Amino acid sequence: MNNIQPQWDTAAKAWVDFVRTGKDYYRDELNNPAMFELLGDIRDKRILDVGCGEGYNTRIMAKKGAHVTGVDFSKEMIKYAIQEEKERLRIDYHILNACNLHIFSDNTFDIVTCFMALQDIEDHHNAVKEVSRVLKKGGRFIFVVPHPCFEKRVINGTIIGGWEYTDKGDKSPENALYYKVDKYFDIHKYTISWDMERLQHHFKTTTFHRTLTDYADALYNAGLTILRLKEPKPTEKGLTKYCMKENLRVPQSIVIEAVK
Repeated sequence: MNNIQPQWDTAAKAWVDFVRTGKDYYRDELNNPAMFELLGDIRDKRILDVGCGEGYNTRIMAKKGAHVTGVDFSKEMIKYAIQEEKERLRIDYHILNACNLHIFSDNTFDIVTCFMALQDIEDHHNAVKEVSRVLKKGGRFIFVVPHPCFEKRVINGTIIGGWEYTDKGDKSPENALYYKVDKYFDIHKYTISWDMERLQHHFKTTTFHRTLTDYADALYNAGLTILRLKEPKPTEKGLTKYCMKENLRVPQSIVIEAVK
């Protein structure tokens, strides 16, 4: 964590611009619609958002009538989240490691969410155990991670996975031949280079490739049972405006709902 947390502090300013100006369209037009479908009616629910970042989803849930608390290990992300509280949504924010939610009592929350963050937590088993501890009996844990079967990742400088094209110079969705999957069972950490043109400045973060079995085992060992899962497809806007047609062929992510 000592190496990973400063990376997100450094990224915070660019990340805030990325998510608050509509540039994070995989969130808006792919993953959030699926996650909020599983969440359902959250009015008056006590929700903990783990790895909340600058609070984008936390604010959405508060506007839907939930009583929301957000935690993140990045002090810079929490700083930006608190600044956005000018809307007075009464969200509580705390700088906390997901593996040690010590300020919360057992059986506190109706729902815990974790959006695209569990894959960045090194000790995911203890993080999930903490989630289970703070959940009420019958409470739900809903999280989104990159689909482990189809991650494009780097091992020892070599790119593993990703689309193969009939013409290497033309990487349009129409030219995608097939998606290559390899070394799925090689559990490892790797660096993500955030170098998209739509970012204010580029940065790097550390993430962890795990199998579906690893995530299922973490839930099972924490006393959580999988209820539902979704492999999101793009919205119509995602298809027409952002050309996300490849995600009709191969899922980018997976949303899992578990119950205590």
